[in-house]
Amino acid sequence: MRTTRSDRAESAPAVQPDAGLLSPVRVGTEVEAAVGDLAWLQAMLDAEAALARAQARLGTVPAAAAEAITAAARAGHFDVRELALAARQTANPVVAVVAALTALVARQAPEAAEYVHRGSTSQDVFDTGAMLVAARALPLIVADLRATAASLARLAAEHRDTVMAGRTLALHAVPTTFGLKAAGWRQLVLEAAARLQRVADEGLVVSLGGAAGTLAGYLQYAEQATASGGVSAEEVVEQLAGAFAAETGLARPALPWHALRTPVTDLGAALAHTAGALGKMAVDVQVMARTEIGEVAEPGGAGRGVSSAMPHKRNPVLATLIRSAAVQVPALSSVLVQCLPAEDERSAGLWHAEWQPLRECLRLTGGAAHAAAELAAGLTVHPERMRANLGMTAGQVVSERVSAYLAPRLGRAAAKELLGQALERARAEGRPLGEVLAELPRLKGVVSGPELADLLDPRQYTGAAGALVDRALRD
Repeated sequence: MRTTRSDRAESAPAVQPDAGLLSPVRVGTEVEAAVGDLAWLQAMLDAEAALARAQARLGTVPAAAAEAITAAARAGHFDVRELALAARQTANPVVAVVAALTALVARQAPEAAEYVHRGSTSQDVFDTGAMLVAARALPLIVADLRATAASLARLAAEHRDTVMAGRTLALHAVPTTFGLKAAGWRQLVLEAAARLQRVADEGLVVSLGGAAGTLAGYLQYAEQATASGGVSAEEVVEQLAGAFAAETGLARPALPWHALRTPVTDLGAALAHTAGALGKMAVDVQVMARTEIGEVAEPGGAGRGVSSAMPHKRNPVLATLIRSAAVQVPALSSVLVQCLPAEDERSAGLWHAEWQPLRECLRLTGGAAHAAAELAAGLTVHPERMRANLGMTAGQVVSERVSAYLAPRLGRAAAKELLGQALERARAEGRPLGEVLAELPRLKGVVSGPELADLLDPRQYTGAAGALVDRALRD
């Protein structure tokens, strides 16, 4: 007997909410709740209520009706799953939300029902809701970034002069300090926080355009409401945007932006930068925490970092979570950028394509920032391992310094050739560079034993690292 689609649907397990099983980086964080389905529904309801109150300010909606709409606009009054299923019929959730809100208002205050969504359109409500979701999520992210920066400032100051091997192209390069590395992480985090704060302060705007960005619906209702009031409808509509912005706490755009998607792309770009900045710290920690390197260790805790098969392991889980977000968010934010070339006055598909990537950008970045704050606060630094690793090349890590010292005494070309030969011999014979250099006849009378020892001391070749840390911490 052939199984039909309806048979399969009936036998399938009940659909459960996304619990974050495949996205542990954001599970249990404040930002997860701030951008979940209930939060998004509440933001759309808040947009509807704010619009009614804004119209009431201007006298185009009765104050009692605005109060009734605001009282009904609570996410707990509605079944999110039912609204989601209904959204399949209209390609966006607002139509179902408006119908459900109108029905509830009609039961509670029948005279107010006709003022729900008055003159508005789905995109005004959804886009304003999206900006409200971002406005509530960004402070959580910025707070974690600032906590991370504070911990990194402490690490940078404490380890201002803790010498370690700088690595380029995965190999030891020249000495640096862990303080400078921590200061670099902090700088990226501060820049990310500043970008997000700019977006939060200036870039989150209400959406108010009506069906095709002309505000015609709002204008029509305003004309009817003010026909004998001595105030032009144009003035009312102009004032409406200001009142709507004031009611929501969002900024006012220069123009309706149904097909002008800069607010969303700016937000996505700032989130991508933030995730990438945190990812830099995470990948450095992963490298430095390798068993054979052992220069840092993540904070521990019961069950933290355990392996399912290898009892001895304590994996760098915080860095791993952060790095996973750092890979995903830029890719997701690229979807938002691709939605910029939207056709006509409202896109069929590009607007819709923004929703899930935008939410993922917010909650992945928020999860990464939360993990970063914990990582930076509890990071354990092992200066003794840094010193030991500096000795792995037996003096070769400061060959640049030796070359610079010998160049004016032997000539640049001659110094380069001599040092190159010494390095080859040291590698071939497994001997310290200092021993080989001390045996070279060409260097007799050019550099003394104490001078050579000083030249080969990595602690004496960290350049301006300390001063750079000081400068960074002053800013």
